Amino acid sequence: MNLAIFDLDNTLLGGDSDYLWGKFLIDKSLVDPVLYERENQRFYDEYKAGTLDIYDFLEFSLAPLSKHSLETLSDLHHEFMQSKINSIWLKKAEILINKHRKNNDFLLIITATNHFVTAPIAKKLGVDDIIATMPEQKNNRYTGKVSGTPCFQDGKVKRLSEWLQKNNYSLEGSHFYSDSINDLALLLKVTHPIAVDPDEQLKKYAEEHDWPIISLRD
Repeated sequence: MNLAIFDLDNTLLGGDSDYLWGKFLIDKSLVDPVLYERENQRFYDEYKAGTLDIYDFLEFSLAPLSKHSLETLSDLHHEFMQSKINSIWLKKAEILINKHRKNNDFLLIITATNHFVTAPIAKKLGVDDIIATMPEQKNNRYTGKVSGTPCFQDGKVKRLSEWLQKNNYSLEGSHFYSDSINDLALLLKVTHPIAVDPDEQLKKYAEEHDWPIISLRD
């Protein structure tokens, strides 16, 4: 089986689930709206520019998880899927995933966004596995801290390498779909890199290196 690897935000989704989770928390009055809106936008802009300090962002974004029980968070996430994620669902992304499924490829999402936010999305997409930034848990609650290596930039390469070794896969014949220059290190590792609705930096790099550029937007 070959690997079909997908970034999630702004690739398989027509938006950013991490950013939208922040918007959802604001809408539910679960965070300070002025402060959180400002910082949520700042971090998102830094991510798009390729200048994000992932540890600063995770300290900010994981903190609200520590304020609630896992049961409450599960209920909130269900509402989040209905109010925020369904509106950025891409039919063409489902078609692409199904194409690789019919090819008997192993379907893997790899995302910088934390596992709490992304795991239910990956389940709905029907992929085989997900590699995501892991929020730390102790005593059946989130601590607000990150566990292990964040799945971001070179961290994606490290986390995928660990996954490959554990699961006895290789990158021979692999595809990786991404929209972001933040994923360049991993795009350079796979057999078939594909830019999906890419940001300007990735679009330029893809054009210069004759990589396929596709759109999954309706």
